[in-house]
Amino acid sequence: MYITDHIPEKDLLIRLQGGDHRAFEIIYKKYSLIIYANILRMVRDEDIADDLLHDLFLKIWNKRVEIDPENSFKGYLFTCSRFLVLNFLRHVSVERQVEKYLSSVRTELYTHIEELVFLKETDNILQNAIGQLPPQRQKIYTMCKVDGMSYVEVASLLGISISTVQDHIVKANQFIKKQLSTTDNLTLLLGALLITY
Repeated sequence: MYITDHIPEKDLLIRLQGGDHRAFEIIYKKYSLIIYANILRMVRDEDIADDLLHDLFLKIWNKRVEIDPENSFKGYLFTCSRFLVLNFLRHVSVERQVEKYLSSVRTELYTHIEELVFLKETDNILQNAIGQLPPQRQKIYTMCKVDGMSYVEVASLLGISISTVQDHIVKANQFIKKQLSTTDNLTLLLGALLITY
């Protein structure tokens, strides 16, 4: 049986190197509280500090043969714990950056989908309004406003005067604005922008 007060640390470390579980327990009891307090001071979270302390002593056990009994073990523990905490904080920082990026991508995608849905709904309302125009007015409006033809081109193709084309467009715009006024204000605004160019 070990008597912890009487075993020099160097001897404990030599026994630890040899895989002595009792020596490991004694070392753990001797240093765990002070190392835990140091880790907690850096991470400010008890659960994380517990996990990191556990990881530290697991590494100590797994790398026990590399421990130099001639050097300060306490200093070695503090150095190892500091590196462990820094790696943890670096990992958390990377995770936060990734989460921030993914969040912005999700928001962008959601906004894009929302805009597409809104534009589709607005386009349906606009197409419905255009579909209610008299056939000749609908044809002229479509040629000018949808196909992008000039009043001169439309007049020439249909064999009518430019002022007739203009009259149809003015009346079509008035009718469509009136139809759009029955929907919400945002759609109305968008519709007005679509038809007044």
